[in-house]
Order: sequence, then structure tokens, then C-alpha cells
Amino acid sequence: MNVLLAVDGSDHSYEAVRALKYLRRPDELILLHVVDAPRPAYPMMVPEVAQELYSQLERSMKEDGEQLLTRIHSLLPPHSGPVTKQLALGSPAAMIVATAESRQVDLILMGARGLGPVKERLLGSVSHRVLSLAPCAKLILQGSLRDLKQILLPLEGQSDAEAAVKFLRKQPFHEPVNINLLAVLPPTRPPWPVDDSAAEKLETQALKHARDFVDGVAAELRTLGYTTRSASVLGTPVTMILHEAEKLGVDLIMVGSRARQGLTRFVLGSVSHAVLHRAPCQVLVFE
Repeated sequence: MNVLLAVDGSDHSYEAVRALKYLRRPDELILLHVVDAPRPAYPMMVPEVAQELYSQLERSMKEDGEQLLTRIHSLLPPHSGPVTKQLALGSPAAMIVATAESRQVDLILMGARGLGPVKERLLGSVSHRVLSLAPCAKLILQGSLRDLKQILLPLEGQSDAEAAVKFLRKQPFHEPVNINLLAVLPPTRPPWPVDDSAAEKLETQALKHARDFVDGVAAELRTLGYTTRSASVLGTPVTMILHEAEKLGVDLIMVGSRARQGLTRFVLGSVSHAVLHRAPCQVLVFE
């Protein structure tokens, strides 16, 4: 498994470094820092002077970036594997995504910044773009990952299940973990008139079908060495996912994103987006 660790020197960035101890030894760890030097914002400045100021600032930021990469390298856990340090120039989000593509990265690990007006955890613009555009799994730390033993894996359907199994087949975690699979069915009544008894019977059948589905995925994961637990519930997906995460005290939620064609290529679904911003623990988004 190839891992891209993108660092910017923020507190969340160092949390991402510490989170490496919970991941298996990478086949390659790419340690990336992106320098994005701002251009002088003085239109009346002589062009030569403006260019000289920009060049000085860029040189200084590159020197700071090299020192940051050296410092981060010294903090890596012993099982970090072969490390490649890379300093890039340009837009941070664009360079992170481009590096992930060119180096065939399986997981991007980085910190997020931002805090909303009502203390809701929010993603910074760079991390949001990486989540939306990078064609691999992303673990963007909005705090510390204190342990990694219990994982909640809500599944929306077959494509979600296939993507989750594909990622988990890489054995991405350093220690054994328990996967709690969850299917959430929105409570809906059929479009034709039925009494309460018939509606309850239909819901029971739907829950059984969903439970059979997650049980099948759980059986496949057990062949890969994971321990599992399965559940299917009725309710609003986001509410039930967050409730289950709180109830089980999970360390990580794994959610799938939804792919689409076009310039944006990958976009988070509404459930994934809401879980990212409201989860009581860290969230890993897989493709």
C-alpha cells in the first residue's frame, strides 16, 4: 500500500503524522509539502521589484519547507517503510491530487483546518478539494486518532461494499480491527394504501434483506482476517450512523464517496459530507 502524507506544519498535520502508527507499513511513504508563495498585491509596484520580492519569499518558504520535511521525517514511527520526501510548488490541493495520481497512492493522510461559528468541525478548502478530487482513500484528521480497534462501516449498496472490500483487502491497518457493518433503511411506506400490520411486515422483510446483504459482506471480510459485527436499522442514514458510532464508541468511521463523470470526477454524497462534519470520531473516505 502506497501512502501520501501531506504536511503543512499545522497541529492537525502533526496529528496525521502520529496516526501513521495505526497503519500497516507502507510499500512507499511519500512525504509531501507544497509551497504556494503569494504574489505581491501591489499593482503600482515596479515589476522587477515585485519579482524580486516574490523570489525572495519563495526561496524562504522553500527553505522552511525543507526543514519541515526533515523534522517530520524524524518523527515518523519505526514501521513507516521506504520514505520519499517531496517539495512541490503550486496549489496545495492540485499538487496533492496530482502526486496521488502519479505515484498511484492508495491512501492520502493529512490534517484539516477550520472551526465553524458554532464549534462544528469544518474542513479547510484544501482538504475539501482533496476529498472531492483525489481518486483514492482519504483520511483527513480533524483531531487526534487515539486508538484504532473499532471501525464503523455503513454501506449504501453493492458499489459501496465492493469499494470497501477492495480497500480493506490491502490490509491497511497495523493492528487487528473489528469492522461493524451497518445498513440504514429510511422508514418509508409503500405508495399503495396498507394497514399498519402490513407496513410493519414490509419493513421487517426489508430489514432482513439489508441484514442478509451486510452479513454477506461481513463473511467476505472475515476471510480476509477481520472480525465483524452486522446490523440493519430503520431511520435517517446520517442520524443512525452517528447514533451507532456513539453507541459503539468506534474509533473510525469508513464511508464511501460517490463517483461521477466530468471535470469534478469525484464528489461526496450528502450522507458522507454530513458524517464528515458531525462524526464523534475520525472519518476515512474510500473510493
